[in-house]
Amino acid sequence: MEALDGLPPVKVHCSLLAEEAIHAALWDYAEKHNIVIEGLKKNVNDIAEKEEDVAERY
Repeated sequence: MEALDGLPPVKVHCSLLAEEAIHAALWDYAEKHNIVIEGLKKNVNDIAEKEEDVAERY
């Protein structure tokens, strides 16, 4: 977002959904194969929580 000098709110939401999907896939893979991926934490269940977290960082 910083490199693009910001994004419209709709695009921010879409990018957060994509990020969450990748995160969920990694988490699922790690759990099924009993591996630990450094820095990977359990999924956030509510996308609104994730958006608030990102909004606070920027």
